[in-house]
Amino acid sequence: MDDIADMEKPILTNRTFEELKVGDSAALTRLIGPDDIELFAALSGDHNPVPLGQSLIPAGMVSAVLDTRLPGPGTVYLGQDLQFQKSLAPGDTITATVTLVQKQADGQTVIFDTRCVNQHGETVLAGQARVRAPQRRVVWSENSIPDVSLQRHDRFDAIVAEAKALPMLRTALVHPCTPDVIEAAVEIRDEGLMEPILIGPEAKIRAAAAEAGISLDGFEILSTEHSHAAAALAIELAIAGKVGSVMKGSLHSDEILGAVVAGGSGLRTERRISHVYVMDVPAYSKLLIVTDAAINIAPTLDQKRDICQNAIDLMHMLGVANPKVAVLAAVETVNDKMPATLDAAALTVMAARGQIRGALVDGPLAFDNAISMEAARTKGIVSQVAGDADILLVPDLEAGNMLAKQLLYFANADAAALVLGARVPIILTSRSDSLRVRMTSAALAKLVAARRAAVPKPDLGLIIA
Repeated sequence: MDDIADMEKPILTNRTFEELKVGDSAALTRLIGPDDIELFAALSGDHNPVPLGQSLIPAGMVSAVLDTRLPGPGTVYLGQDLQFQKSLAPGDTITATVTLVQKQADGQTVIFDTRCVNQHGETVLAGQARVRAPQRRVVWSENSIPDVSLQRHDRFDAIVAEAKALPMLRTALVHPCTPDVIEAAVEIRDEGLMEPILIGPEAKIRAAAAEAGISLDGFEILSTEHSHAAAALAIELAIAGKVGSVMKGSLHSDEILGAVVAGGSGLRTERRISHVYVMDVPAYSKLLIVTDAAINIAPTLDQKRDICQNAIDLMHMLGVANPKVAVLAAVETVNDKMPATLDAAALTVMAARGQIRGALVDGPLAFDNAISMEAARTKGIVSQVAGDADILLVPDLEAGNMLAKQLLYFANADAAALVLGARVPIILTSRSDSLRVRMTSAALAKLVAARRAAVPKPDLGLIIA
């Protein structure tokens, strides 16, 4: 089978020293894509790629001509003289040409003139290359070059920058009794996002700080007997307006959520509590919300309406005036044997009738035609949402959890997670969260608190994970 596969690949045959003649020439042409220069910077570590990186891309093309075309396989690069004459721009078509000008008396070294020109015939790079030509015939199967793409994580930057410009937000940090939680508190304080108030058993808090090698000077500590008491005190402070947000420390999320939903806590709203992931997916063109992936196991139609509206309201807070909601199912047609498709169709009509406000809602849509214009066109779907969704509303928790984690682990996404439905932002940190995600979660809490204070909405609150 390997022999058959090799026969199907293009064959590269070299030219030996004896076969080479002065005047022999070969060329290679390629289009410079928008990511090529940044990809070079990522590989080289050159954070100012414009002057050097743009010119070294055609230099690499010269090397490719010598290695694969003339003399070809078996060539050993000995040296290169480079004269950079013009920079590149995305969309340029570059042709690299090598021309043999000298065969040296040692019987192995040859000199090539090298030149790269753009689509206008302008010289981008010129020079000479010195190589050791192969001494015997070599025949290789040309291997396919793997597809390479950049993975950017910059869509959270604007959120964090906007939050840093606001005054510090007093935050109740509940039961910060492990080193990683203390470190997170220092991070969000030093980044100018929040002023953490440490609530929990003081001896355990100080022991965790000592283990982390962190001074607690400047931190306010409110001592409680245990984690349940710490959660209760944090909720009391939030209700009294003494803190603007609450942050989970080293206790179970259920303890925080239990304190929020407890009878008479004062933090519940009329809206159903629901969970969202705010995701920066490198392969997608914008921020994406996936909901509900952690709280509502098998939501009813009415509960899905609240889940949908929670996510829409959050998108409004993030500056998306008319977000596009794709209500997901396994197929994009209504099937009475598939309840998710019936709910999706009903939610679409509810949005058209004003029962869901401030967004374009369409469903049922399968995942592929919710996020891919090409997939939507292939299936003949005419929709303002298909292929361009801002929010993916999943049928149930299992589907949402699997989808979000696939994006996290297979698509290298970053995710700040929120639980919507309380009156103050509550941050639920995870030990596995990167610094970027922790900063974004804190920034989201700060922005939500500021915007709620400016435009009070008594039926909406946020818990941020």
